[in-house]
This record gives sequence, C-alpha cells and structure tokens, in this order.
Amino acid sequence: MVQLHHGWQVSARDTPVPVSRVPAAVPGCVHTDLLAAGLIPDPFLDANENELSWIGRTRWTYETSFQWSGPVDDRIDLVCAGLDTVATISLNGTEVGRTANMHRGYRFDLRSALTPGRNDLRIDFDSAYEYTAAMARQVGSRPGAYDEPYNLIRKMACNFGWDWGPTVVTAGIWQPTALHSWSTARLAQVRPQVTVDGTTGVVDVHVDVERASTESLHVTVEVGGVVGVASIGAGSIGATLRLSVPDVARWWPRGHGEQPLYRLRVVLATEGGRELDRWERRVGFRTVRVDTTPDEHGTPYTVIVNDKPVFVKGVNWIPDDAFVTRITRERLAERFRQACAANINYLRVWGGGRYESEDFYELADELGLMVGQDFLFACAAYPEEEPFAAEVAAEAREHVVRLASHPSLVTWTGNNENIWGYADWGWPEQLAGRSWGAGFYHGLLPSIVAELDPTRPYWPGSPWSGTPDIHPNDPAHGTMHIWDVWNQVDYTHYRDYIPRFCAEFGFQAPPVYATLRRALSDEPLASDSPGMRDHQKAADGDLKLRRGLDAHLPEPQGFDDWHYLTQVNQARAIQLAVEHFRSHQPVCMGAIVWQLNDCWPVTSWAAIDGDGRRKPLWHALRAAYADRLLTIQPRDGGLALVASNDTDRPWRAEASVTSHDLSGKALAAITIPFDVAPRSVVVTPIPDGVALPSEPRSELLRAVAGEQRAWWFHAEDREIDYPAARYETHVERTATGYDVTVTAATILRDLSLFPDRLDPAATVDQALVTLLPGESATFTVHTTAALNTAALAAQPVLRCVNDITPRSV
Repeated sequence: MVQLHHGWQVSARDTPVPVSRVPAAVPGCVHTDLLAAGLIPDPFLDANENELSWIGRTRWTYETSFQWSGPVDDRIDLVCAGLDTVATISLNGTEVGRTANMHRGYRFDLRSALTPGRNDLRIDFDSAYEYTAAMARQVGSRPGAYDEPYNLIRKMACNFGWDWGPTVVTAGIWQPTALHSWSTARLAQVRPQVTVDGTTGVVDVHVDVERASTESLHVTVEVGGVVGVASIGAGSIGATLRLSVPDVARWWPRGHGEQPLYRLRVVLATEGGRELDRWERRVGFRTVRVDTTPDEHGTPYTVIVNDKPVFVKGVNWIPDDAFVTRITRERLAERFRQACAANINYLRVWGGGRYESEDFYELADELGLMVGQDFLFACAAYPEEEPFAAEVAAEAREHVVRLASHPSLVTWTGNNENIWGYADWGWPEQLAGRSWGAGFYHGLLPSIVAELDPTRPYWPGSPWSGTPDIHPNDPAHGTMHIWDVWNQVDYTHYRDYIPRFCAEFGFQAPPVYATLRRALSDEPLASDSPGMRDHQKAADGDLKLRRGLDAHLPEPQGFDDWHYLTQVNQARAIQLAVEHFRSHQPVCMGAIVWQLNDCWPVTSWAAIDGDGRRKPLWHALRAAYADRLLTIQPRDGGLALVASNDTDRPWRAEASVTSHDLSGKALAAITIPFDVAPRSVVVTPIPDGVALPSEPRSELLRAVAGEQRAWWFHAEDREIDYPAARYETHVERTATGYDVTVTAATILRDLSLFPDRLDPAATVDQALVTLLPGESATFTVHTTAALNTAALAAQPVLRCVNDITPRSV
C-alpha cells in the first residue's frame, strides 16, 4: 500500500476565521489542523472550548493530489481506515463513495476515475449536526443523558461532550488512508479463533479473499512452528484451517502468570507460488468465560481465565485525548505503566468512546491487562431503523474480526447504561413505542459475536442482571453501577452494597495543581473561579464535592486547602469502596473504578489527570488493589480485620491490632494470626475491648502485619481533636531528584507531597501516609530541576489533613 498522508489541505466557507487551503495532517482532525495553523486558540485552555462550537457545525473539504502512471495491477483501491464521519469522496471530480460511520473502514474502487499523471482527491465532510437533524426528521428523536444528538450518528459519542469531556465535534481523516494496488486476489479478512485443549494450543484460521480473477489459490498458515496449507479452488472465496500447537505456554492476566505470545502468519499465493498478500499478528493461548451460574447469593459475574477465577481489579478507560489522533503508542504505554504500577489488571473500554487501537491491544497483550470492550452505545436510546442497523452490523463485524487475535480481550459488552436507562430514566414514555437499541443488544450483537468470535463471552449491557425479569442494576445479579453515592449520598454508603461485580463507581476531584495552572489563567485561582467552573462538567459537581467535604473534613481555608482536601476525599471514597468489595470476595468478584484517565484538563473522577499526572487517588488505588491487602471493616455491629490474598501463595502472618490515642499511646492491643489461602479472604472479628473506643474523637485503631498497614478512625476528621501538625523534615539531593524525610512529632493524617507545585515535571513515589508520633516517612521526588528545599518541606507542597484547623461542630 502507498500511504496518502502528505500534501493535504483543508478549507471551509463562511467561518469566523478564514480557512482556505490550510495544511492538514492525516491522520488528524480539523481542530488540530486549525490549532497547528494558529487559527484557533487551544480548546483545552480557559473557556476557549465555548468559542469554537462553530467547527462542528461547518462543512469541511480536504484535498490532495497524487501521481499514477497507468494500469499495472488489476485493481486500484482507495483504502480509508476511518473517516470522521459523514463524507463524500471524489476523484478528479467523480464521486467514488460516501460514508456515514466514524467507527468503520471503507474501500473504494478507483478504476473508473483514475487518470495517468496527476489525480485530485477530495473528501467533503458534512456537519455532524446537519446529519443528525436530518436523521431526527427521518426516524424520530431519541432520549439521552445529554442534550446533544450523539445517538443519531455513528460517531464517537463523547465528541459531543460528557460530564468529564469538552464538546469538540470533530471532522477529518482520522485513520490511515492509502492506495492499494493488487492483482489476482487479496486477503479480505483473516479471523483466528484461538483456544487451548489441555496442553495443546488450537487455532482455527478463517480466511476470506477478494478476487480479481478466478484462478486457484492456496493459503499457508504458520504458528508456533506448525504449518498448515489449504487450497482455495477457482472461484471460491475462503478457506478454514485448524492448527494444533503442542505444549503451548498459556497467556495469563497480570498477577496470575506470564504472557507468552506466538506469531501467527498467513500467506496467500497463486498455485505457482507467487505471493499475493500476507497478514501477521501475535496471538496468546488461553481460555476465557464468565461464570453466571446462580448461587445462594444471586447471580455471579466471575471472569474465569484458563479455568481459574480472577478477581477483577479494574478501571474504566475513556479516550486519552478528546482529539484521538494525538494519542501515540508511547502515550498509551505510559498510561498502561501507570495502570500496572497501581496493581490494575483490567481495563474496561467504555461505550461512548471508540473501539480501541491495535497499539492499545498489543500493549495490553504484552502486559497481561485484561480488556473488556463495550460496543459503542452509551447513555441513550438508539434507533434500530436503517441506515443505523446496517452501519451497526458493519462496524461490529469489522471490529470483532479485527480484535479476535488479541488474548487481552476477554469480554464484549453490548452497551453502557442503556438497558438501565430504559428501565429507570423515563425513556418508554418519551419513546412512545419507537426502537431504542434492544434489538442490537439482545439480537444483532450477540449473533455477530457468536458467529465471528465464539471464544469470548458477550454480555448485553453494563449494568445487566442476566435476565429481563430482574432489574438491570440489581447488586445481587450480574454487573452493576453505583452512582447514587456520588450523586446523592455520602461515600460510606458504598458499604450498603455487596455487588457481584461493580463495573462503575467513582468520586470526583480536581486535577493536579500543575495541570490546572497550565490550563487556566484565573487570578486568583479558586474553587469557583471562571476557569474552574468551565472545567467542571458534572451536573452540580461543585455542590457534590462540597457535600463530600462537609461530611468528613475540616473547612477549607482557601483554594490550597480545598484542592488538597477534595483530592484526599476522592482517594478515601474509592479506597473505602474497593476495600469493602474485596472484603466480600468471592461473593463480589470485580471492581472497576470510574475512571483511570482524562481526555483534557478537568475536574473529574479520574486517577490520572488530563496531562497524565497522578492524583492522590492513584496512590489509593495502588494500596487498595495490592496483591495482599489488610483492611479493617465494619461487620455485624463491630469491627473485623480482613486479609485479602490475591496471589498464588498462602499468606500466613500475625497482625498487631492496637488502639491508640492521638498522642500515639497504646490503649489496648491484640495479636491476630491469620492464614489466607491463595486467591481468598479471611475475616477475623476484633474483640470489642480493642475495637470499641472510650472517646471516639480522640482514639483510632491500627493493624500492622509486615509491610501492610490498616487504619480505622472512629470519628470524622472534622470532629477529631487533632493536635496541630508538628514534624521535622530533612531534604537530601539525590541523583534523580530529592528525598524528603518527614518525622512526626504529632499524628499526621494523609501526609502528601506535591512537588509539581515547584516543577510541573516532578513526581513523587507515595502519598496519603499516616504517621504516629515518632514515626518517619521518606518521599522520593523525581525531578531534573533544582528545587527550593525550604518550599519542598512546607505548605502548600507538604500537606496533611490536621494542618487544617477543624471547624466547630
């Protein structure tokens, strides 16, 4: 193939700024082209997003030219892997094709329009809003979570804005585009189905060809040193080969084993041996299923890989940039490293984004990160009439086949929250009998998965209880989402639920300070300053943040306090939820936090902000998802010590459980031995004589077992009689930055260091450390900059909860 990625220009008429033959990047989009040309301000900064809505309502024209020397091969095709979205493609003034789906690729035969010498290629993109308005007139409107028409076009839904994302309705050539010259035949589709039978790896390779002649062909398949050959007779268009690979090493999720990958090669040739086409991927041998066998607790949802139940320690994944063509393999690799360092083993690709890239899945294969891929339907009713039904079928078939080779992909899910929405959000009355997507989720999509990818389980929706007879978000059945906690009640109410599998739950906080300072020019910066308001997309988000603070923490005395405390509160909320869910294993077998990442600088539920910086939540996730977890949990009117062992080795230890006053003095203590089998949990009640305080406002509980620590405070921070924070610091320059050692003279609650306030590129190895008097912690700061050591050891860089004066209660 010859890539057509150079020489493109983009133009438009009747725009607020003149746009005539502006250089255009392919792959790319019009927003990034205009930004690169200096014609628009950065949409991610301040309130610029609001000034650029005209871009999504404009028709755009992309043009380039290429040379062609005349007939050589039987076919010359234009291969467009992705056009965003409603496009008309013309060559030398002749229309050669149209598209209306961002989520699929297209191939156009150019022979009727090609001329020797120069050829002019033009792609006209209609406004997505004009298209959706026409669709509304044709099939009727449909309800959704937002007042945007994202459900009336096969385009990335979050382009239209979300409660964490900007409204940047893009257009452009967002995937590679190329000329493909070929003769005789080509590989139209290769679909490997990979599984394991005992110690033998089995690959069923389904090969489809497109022909330009009727001659006989043969296809050769090789994997793991095993070779298979099949003939494709004259006029036939496909073949299937089964290869059995002896003594294969199985692919395992991270934390459960290694991730060996085997190269699978497919070669198409003529009977005489002339190679026509080839296809190569890496595959991994493993089995996967989801156990939903009813039990005494309801209906489980347990991911089982290689016949081994896996507790899912997951995060939800959204596109890592609102402009997805800026997401490089290196950027994904960094995000995945951050995920693995936080002990995550599962990424759920949310249904309002995209079918993720080959880079994404190849990295997940290598790292052992399991992936659950939603089909692209989110938070809305979707029409099932044409042209949507055909487009949905085409995109689903394309991506099920494309991703079939990846062992990291373990589940397909039909949609995000649409079945729940139909049940609870008043849609039936608004729909008045119109279609809403049920036929996709219960009919079309499962039939496509069963036909093309039967080695993987399909689940109709997230959430889904497993049957229409049970509410789709019932905690005792299947998967559930917990959003009443963020939206309505205190985060301690996560403990009201013992879900079988929680696929979404989250709590907000602002991004890292350096990210805010890059994105916002507010002076002074405040929780309600204009830029902060523009970068808070959640309904009543600031009020919900305030409600969360009021329930637990002292009154912020300014922006620096507010910023630190909201981040602490987010981390505590999610750590509480995860530890609670893990303590109820195996009834609960999965927690998927909303969300790992952001697509721009915004106050959100993410653990890693829009500039790729780790919030305190990331550190809390690392602790809560640790292979061995010690936690104190309320049980049966008292407290219990819970030891969770997510390894293949027994965990035998003794925990010292001690009641302390705020001076650090031990008031009562007990030693609790425990023996936790692999991949299991042990719950041990703590005697009331240790667990129950005489003075809740001035007592706490700590459990220690080796490196593991667990804390229990009997009162909220705003009620606790903390002494004023006192400590000594020692700062030492190192080859990679600084070591900051803090020695507590009083209790220090959730001690954290924020070096990004001094150097935006600086990072720190830990956060949210609680110390008793006399104890020390060393924070390792990585930076190439020379930092002010006094500032490094003082507020607002070094913070703890009890350096903020509690308000009276």
